[in-house]
Parts: sequence; structure tokens; C-alpha cells
Amino acid sequence: MRTTHIDQVDLNLLPPLVALLEEQHVSRAAERVRLSQPAMSRALQRLRRHFGDELLVRGPDGYSLTPRAERLRDRLSTAVTHLEQLFAIETFDPATATQSFRLAVSDYTVATFGPELVRTILAESPNSTVSCEVLDEHAFDKLDAGTLDLAIYGRVAPEKYCSQHLFSDRFVCVVAAEHPLADQKSVSLSTYLRLSHLAIDIGRPWIDRALEPLGGTRRVAVSMPYFGLAPSILPGTDLVLTLPARVAHKNADPTQTRILAAPRELTELEFYAVWHPRFDQDPSHTWLREMVRSAAESTV
Repeated sequence: MRTTHIDQVDLNLLPPLVALLEEQHVSRAAERVRLSQPAMSRALQRLRRHFGDELLVRGPDGYSLTPRAERLRDRLSTAVTHLEQLFAIETFDPATATQSFRLAVSDYTVATFGPELVRTILAESPNSTVSCEVLDEHAFDKLDAGTLDLAIYGRVAPEKYCSQHLFSDRFVCVVAAEHPLADQKSVSLSTYLRLSHLAIDIGRPWIDRALEPLGGTRRVAVSMPYFGLAPSILPGTDLVLTLPARVAHKNADPTQTRILAAPRELTELEFYAVWHPRFDQDPSHTWLREMVRSAAESTV
């Protein structure tokens, strides 16, 4: 059999061919694919030349298919189904999906809306799995490599990535209930810079980035990588812990600690869901982003 390369075939003839073989009538085939009868007749002539066969032969009872046309009809019944599936709009059904969702999150995310996010995903997609890993300096490399679906990031991402703003948060200062400043409502920047600090170290801390343009530095006496555990260290010390308000109110014990407004010079935090552009139109990823947005909003 002589092989014809696909780029040598006018694929615009496929709908007329299917209609002619199934309808076995030029007028009905033309109506089915919204062509005029003369246009369908021209399409039939081109198909006859291409296949070297009459395909449809007029008889006393109307048109009948040639043996070649019957073989084509049988093959097309399967081929057209595959083509329809190929060009169909892709959908995602979370209820039946067996997806593996991979997220990079900080301790902050876990401490605030992480539990709600996991519960929501598993409730709507019970056969899927969720893998959370530490948000670190390798997160963007993993987005590039496709080994990570989404990162929840505490500032604007590089321009090459897609992102969605989730929420804003403000800084507060947490101190022990017996701290000299415990009865204050807020801390001034000058006082703040004289205090000893417990810092959350997850790379370059937010606070240090905020203080740098102000020409100030703080004295860090203790550092650790965990938001959730940090407030429990404060009782019995003069340390001050600076946290986003959402995680502070969720994790600081009000019987042992006090929460004060941070210096106003410490600007708000903006959190974003960040993903690689190749996932932007993917239905499962669109659904995942909606779950992240919904969980983040539910804990505001």
C-alpha cells in the first residue's frame, strides 16, 4: 500500500467524507456539514480524485457505496471517535481523579490554612494525594523541572511565573506575659531595635529585608525555622518574636504571651500562589489553585 504523508492531505475534506459515507446522499451530507450542495459536489469530486475511486455510485434507488468506500466508512467510525476525543475540551473531575498534587509551603502556611487546604482537597478528590514540602531556595528550580505544582510564596514571584494574590497579612510582636512591654499596645521602631529577638530563619527573614532600607538591624539572640513552635519559647524570657498576625493569633497562648502591634515601618506581607506557565490552562491545576484560594480565604 502506498503511504501518503498527513501533510499531503487536505484535512478539510474529512467532515464531507464522513458525512457522504454515512448519509450516502449529497444533499443530506451538505446540510449536515453546513455546505451548499455545489460545494459538497466539488468536495466529492476532490475525494474521488484523491482515492482514485468513485466512492458513491448513483443507482435507481439512490447512491450506494463502492467497496472502497465501505472500507473507509468502517475505518472512519473508529478514527473519528479518536479525533473527537483528541480535540474535545479537557475537563477535570476531582471526585474520580487520582492526581498527585505537589506543593511547596512554609511553616507559616502549614500553621495558618494548611490543614484546611489538605482537608478540602481530600474531601473533594478522595483518590488524590497531597505532598507538601519545605519552601526553600530550590522551589523555583522544581517548578521549572515540573517536580512541583505550586508554591505559596510570601512576596511577588519572578515575572516568568504565573501567580495569584491570596491575601495580605501584617506583622505583630509577641512577648511573654511578664515582659516589660507586655502592657503596651504597640512597639516603636527605636524600642524594637533595642530588644533581643527570637527570629524565624527560613532563608533571609522578612524582617531583615524590611529593616534594611531603614538602616536598622536587630539583635537576634535565638533563631529557629518553625513558626508554630516559636511562641512557646517566649515565657520566662525578654525576647520579642515578630510574626505575621495570622500565625501569631493561631499559635500564641494568650495565657502566657501578649501580642503587640509591630513598628509601622514593617510593611504588610503579600502572599501568592505561584506556578509555572505550562500549568496555567491545565484543568486539574486550575482546580488546585481554586482549592488553595478557597482555603486561604476561609481562614482570614
